[in-house]
Amino acid sequence: MSGAVLVAVAAAVGNLLQGWDNATIAGAVLYIKREFKLESEPTIEGLIVAMSLIGATLITTCSGAISDCLGRRPMLIISSVLYFVSGVVMFWSPNVYVLLLARLLDGFGIGLAVTLAPVYISETAPPEIRGLLNTLPQFTGSGGMFMSYCMVFGMSLMKAPSWRLMLGVLSVPSLIYFALTVFFLPESPRWLVSKGRMLEARTVLQRLRGREDVSGEMALLVEGLGIGGETSIEEYIIGPANVFTDDQDISADKDYIKLYGPEQGLSWVAKPVTGQSSIGIVSRRGSMTNQSVPLMDPLVTLFGSVHEKLPDTGSMRSMLFPHFGSMFSVGGNQARNEEWDEESQTREGEDYPSDVGGGDSDDNLQSPLISRQTTSMDKDLVAPAHGSRSSMRHGSLMQGNAGEPVGSTGIGGGWQLAWKWSEREGQDGKVEGGFKKIYLHQEGIPGSRRGSLVSLHGGDAPAEGELIQAAALVSQSALYSKELENQHPIGPAMVHPSETIPKGPSWGDLFEPGVKHALAVGVGIQILQQFSGINGVLYYTPQILEQAGVGVLLSNMGISSASASLLISAITTLLMLPCIAVAMRLMDISGRRSLLLCTIPVLIVSLLILILGSAVNLGSVVNASISTASVIVYFCCFVMGFGPIPNILCAEIFPTRIRGLCIAICALTFWIGDIIVTYTLPVMLKSVGLSGVFGLYAVVCFISLVFVYLKVPETKGMPLEVITEFFSVGAKQAAAAKNN
Repeated sequence: MSGAVLVAVAAAVGNLLQGWDNATIAGAVLYIKREFKLESEPTIEGLIVAMSLIGATLITTCSGAISDCLGRRPMLIISSVLYFVSGVVMFWSPNVYVLLLARLLDGFGIGLAVTLAPVYISETAPPEIRGLLNTLPQFTGSGGMFMSYCMVFGMSLMKAPSWRLMLGVLSVPSLIYFALTVFFLPESPRWLVSKGRMLEARTVLQRLRGREDVSGEMALLVEGLGIGGETSIEEYIIGPANVFTDDQDISADKDYIKLYGPEQGLSWVAKPVTGQSSIGIVSRRGSMTNQSVPLMDPLVTLFGSVHEKLPDTGSMRSMLFPHFGSMFSVGGNQARNEEWDEESQTREGEDYPSDVGGGDSDDNLQSPLISRQTTSMDKDLVAPAHGSRSSMRHGSLMQGNAGEPVGSTGIGGGWQLAWKWSEREGQDGKVEGGFKKIYLHQEGIPGSRRGSLVSLHGGDAPAEGELIQAAALVSQSALYSKELENQHPIGPAMVHPSETIPKGPSWGDLFEPGVKHALAVGVGIQILQQFSGINGVLYYTPQILEQAGVGVLLSNMGISSASASLLISAITTLLMLPCIAVAMRLMDISGRRSLLLCTIPVLIVSLLILILGSAVNLGSVVNASISTASVIVYFCCFVMGFGPIPNILCAEIFPTRIRGLCIAICALTFWIGDIIVTYTLPVMLKSVGLSGVFGLYAVVCFISLVFVYLKVPETKGMPLEVITEFFSVGAKQAAAAKNN
C-alpha cells in the first residue's frame, strides 16, 4: 500500500500550504497595518485577513461540479498554480489593493485544496487505511501552521521585519506542490472509471496497490457508477456445493450463486436463507424499525451491526476465497484477458473487441474487467449451450486451470463482489430477467449461526459443516440495461461501462433518497463543527496564556509582545501534532463515530471549565492554570475528532458520479459557517461576554453529541461503493419506519 500512502502525502501538501498561509497572515498583518496606516481603517484590515476566506467560499461553489467533469488531479494542479501566483503577487504588492487581489487568488487555491484533497485521498486509498490517510490533511495543515509560526517568529526578531517576505515565501513550497501534482500524482481511478477510461484506471490501481491483479477493485469501481435503484439486504449461507444440493444440478437452480474455491475441483455455493424479506433487517439489539432508542437513524444501526459481526478469524476471502477470478461462467474453453477502454472501443453489432487483443470473440457477453478462465468443473456444472441465457444464470467467481491464480474479487474490509442473473415470469407471461450485483460480507466464523445481520426465518441452513454466514447487499448492476433487455438478447443485457456514464453530474441525482440522506449527515456535521467553539478558543488562547504568566516570562527574555504572541501560537500548534498522530492511528481501529463520541464530551467539559475560569474568581494563578489546561485539552481533543472527521465522512458517503458536487455543497457549508462564526464572535463577546460565548459553544457541542449518536454511521474499513449502497438501504428503511 506504499503507493497509496505516498500519493496521499503528496495530495495533503495543499493543506500544509493552507495552514502555512493562515499562520503567516496572522503575523504579517501586524506589520501590514503599520506600512499602509490601517489603524483607523479596520474594515480594510479585516478584508486583508478575510479575503482568502471569501475566495475559498467563492471557488467552492463551482469546484465540485468542475472536478466531476475535468477530474481531481487537474483541480489540484490549478490549486498549486494559484498558491504560487498569489505568493509572488503578495511579495510584490505595491499597495493594499494588489494585496487584496493576491489574497483572493490565495483563497481560490485554498478552497480547491481543502475541498478536493479529502475526495482524492478517499478515492485512491484502500478501505483498510482510508481513515488514516484522510487524517493527513489535518496533520499537514497543523504542521504548516507550526512551521509558519516559527518562521514568522524568527522574522519578527529582526530589526525591520518584512511582511512581503513573510507572505512571499509561500511561493517556494507551492512550487514543490506543483511538481508533485504534475509529475507524481495520478488521476483518481474512480474518476477515470466514471469516464469510461478503464485501461488508465487499471494502470493507476496497479501502481497504488503495488500488484498486477486489481480486477476485483476494477469491477467494484464500475459497479459504483450507479445512483439510486432498489437495494435490498439478504442473507446467504455459503458452503461446499454438496452440502446444499446433494445430487441436484446446481446450474438448474437460480437460487444459488455459484462460487469457486481456491483449489481445482472445489466449488462453493451461496444459498439464500428463505422466508426473510428485504425489510426484515435486524441488528443484534432488535428490529431497526422498532428500536429502543427514539429517533435513532436505522442507518446507524445497520452500519453498526456490520462492524459488530466482523469475525475475529479473518475476512471471508482469507478463509474461503483467496483466489477469486472470473466474473461469469460462460461455457467453452475461452482463456483470455479483456480490458475495455473508451479510447479503443469499437462496436460491431453486439461485439466488443478486446483492447489487448488475442482470443476468440464472444458474441453474447464481454466481461469488461475480469479475466475469464474455465476449469474442468465448469464443463460439468455449467450448461454447455454457449451464450445461452441458462448458462449465464449464475454469476461465478472461479480460479483458472491447475490452480493458476487469477483476479481477486475481494474489495476490502472483508467484502466480496459477486453477480447473478435472475429470471421471473412477468404479468404478460414473458420471462423477465435482472442482472444483479451482490456485495457479500462474512457474518460469523465457520459453522456459526449467531450474530446475524438479517433475521433468520425458516432455519433451513444446515446446522453442521463448513459453512459461512454472510450478509448480502443486492442491487441492479450498473452494467445492466433494460433497453437491451427489451431487445430480447441471448444472455444478460449488459452494456459497455462507458455507455453507463452520464455526460456530466446531474443535479437530479441529489434528490435520490440515499444521496439526500447522506447530504443531511454531511451538511449537518459541517455546521455543528463550525459552531463547536474552535474559533472562539483560538481567539482566547493568547489572552489566557498571557494570564498564566507566559507573556511576562517571555518579556523578561527580551521578546516583544508581538513576537511572544507568535511563539505562543507556535507552541499551541505544536501540541496538536502528536494528538493528530494518535487520531491517525485510531481512525481505522476505533472508527470515526467512536472517536467523535469519545472526544465531544471532553470538549463540553473543557468549555464548562473555561466558563468557570472566566466567571468565578479563584485567584489569578488558579484561574490561569485551569484555563490553560482546559484550552490544551480542548485543542488536543478537537484535532483528534471534530477537526478531521467531518471532512473524512463527507468524502466517503457520496456516489462516485456526484461526489465532487456533494462535497462542494458540504465544503460551502463549512466556509459559510466559518465566516459567520468569525464575524459574529466580536459581537457576541460584547453582548453576552466570554462566559456566554463559551456556554453557547458548550450547548452546540452537546447538540453535536446527540446528532452523532443518532445520525452519523460508522464507515471504517468499508469500500466507498458499499457505503453508498448502505445509505440507499438506510433511506428506504427510514421511509418505511416513517410510513409505519
